Amino acid sequence: MRVYLIGFMGSGKSTAGKKLARKLGLGFFDLDELIEQESSLSISTYFKKYGEAKFRELENEILWKTFQLENVLISTGGGTPCFFDNIQRINQKGISVYLKADIALIISRLKGEKNQRPLIKDKSDDELRKYLMDLLSRREKFYEKAHIIASAKSLNISELSEQIKSFVKE
Repeated sequence: MRVYLIGFMGSGKSTAGKKLARKLGLGFFDLDELIEQESSLSISTYFKKYGEAKFRELENEILWKTFQLENVLISTGGGTPCFFDNIQRINQKGISVYLKADIALIISRLKGEKNQRPLIKDKSDDELRKYLMDLLSRREKFYEKAHIIASAKSLNISELSEQIKSFVKE
């Protein structure tokens, strides 16, 4: 089994992913951490040094490497499913789970993490809200293609685990 957690930044993919992987008896990988290992740079440093286009190419390359893994849960970056044909490939190679978060939840979670996130680090509160709403509206059409959609706000790991197991049996 190969499970991919997708969703907007701040939706809880990494945190929930570790718990969900344990519950399902799967190994856990965070795509951002794999990118940092491969490049020997933090995501924000990579963005600064090479720009978003180069980052998305590397992200795509690392994503494709995960298609060789078995019995894993992979937490993707917020933009991963939105570039190239990534959402189609994710859906072909595994079970995709969209952790859906509303804009209020996203903003409350991201405010304290702005410096670690290259896409939002230099934005004022007003700019942040407008930018996140716009970006979420553009990305949602990709996220909505997931096999399973779960609320990030009221996430129940046990229920989601059962949903994933049921999906595998279908």
